[in-house]
Amino acid sequence: MRPIRTRRLTLAARLLWAAPYSVLGLLAALPACALGARLRRSGHTLECTGGQLVRWMQRLPNRHRLVALTLGHVILAVDAPAMQRLRAHERVHVRQYEHWGPFFGPAYLLESLWQTLRGRDAYLANRFEREAYAKGGPFLTKTHDQ
Repeated sequence: MRPIRTRRLTLAARLLWAAPYSVLGLLAALPACALGARLRRSGHTLECTGGQLVRWMQRLPNRHRLVALTLGHVILAVDAPAMQRLRAHERVHVRQYEHWGPFFGPAYLLESLWQTLRGRDAYLANRFEREAYAKGGPFLTKTHDQ
């Protein structure tokens, strides 16, 4: 096979493997766009910012202030400055979805549960978050056990 064809097939496989979560991301992004959010393509991801996302994200159960959320190849952020600041971190999560596919959600939740059972912070000690902080840059100042 030619290298270009191989790259395209690899990209198609990664997009399809993460597709179940990307569909969920679109199901969140499209109503948000109808309520004032902006949707733009950046590489192989869609970024949704602003509008009613702030209120929606603040209602999600989370001890930490939720500013951005990645679902497959869709990144939701409360506003454009937050997206700019967190883009590298969230793109690490996109790669994790590409690697784990439909198993990412359960793996993430099980990892959070495991960290909680160990007496650690379910978010900050989560190996997926630690990887995103390490590769995508830290944007929190709170420290955690490793």
